[in-house]
Amino acid sequence: MSIDNTTLYMVMLGAAPPGRTIEQHDIFFGIGKNVKALKKDIYNFWPNAGQLHIDSWRAITKVDDFVIKIVPKSEAIPQELKLFFLNLGGYLPNDLEEYHYKILVVAKTMGKAIKAAKQTAFYKQYGFKGAESHIDEKYALDVDDMHKVEDLLPQHLKELYHIQITPALGEPEDTLHAGYVKLGPA
Repeated sequence: MSIDNTTLYMVMLGAAPPGRTIEQHDIFFGIGKNVKALKKDIYNFWPNAGQLHIDSWRAITKVDDFVIKIVPKSEAIPQELKLFFLNLGGYLPNDLEEYHYKILVVAKTMGKAIKAAKQTAFYKQYGFKGAESHIDEKYALDVDDMHKVEDLLPQHLKELYHIQITPALGEPEDTLHAGYVKLGPA
């Protein structure tokens, strides 16, 4: 049984930490009733960033052809499928920028998640000879970051909740909410 209104969130955080010349970003995963309820965990996640804000966020309820629900740890059923977060990096000729594309993939293994990532338009378009798109060097590719989402949750949430993955039956796609959201002081 899922917990009413308790949802897994993916949040892109922004900050201008002391000593930096441009805004920095990171991705936070948390569980709560709404995105604002994650504030304490967000500041614990990035404690020395200064004033944090949200640049975009997503309530994760569907990935690929799978429904994502949060259930109490005590009701967790073993499953082969895992939810992976991949941060792909790529380049364009004559452009002083490394572009990033963040994706979620449901797969049994990291290797299968990487295979899915290599099929994205980003992976195919943001690279050229000498500056290839990348995923992770351990798999003969070069991905910036790859993680099981469950491993990225704050410890207290890992102890309470489980990410349940089941086949989707026509559920709508998730909505990506983009735009500045001020968090206020820690």
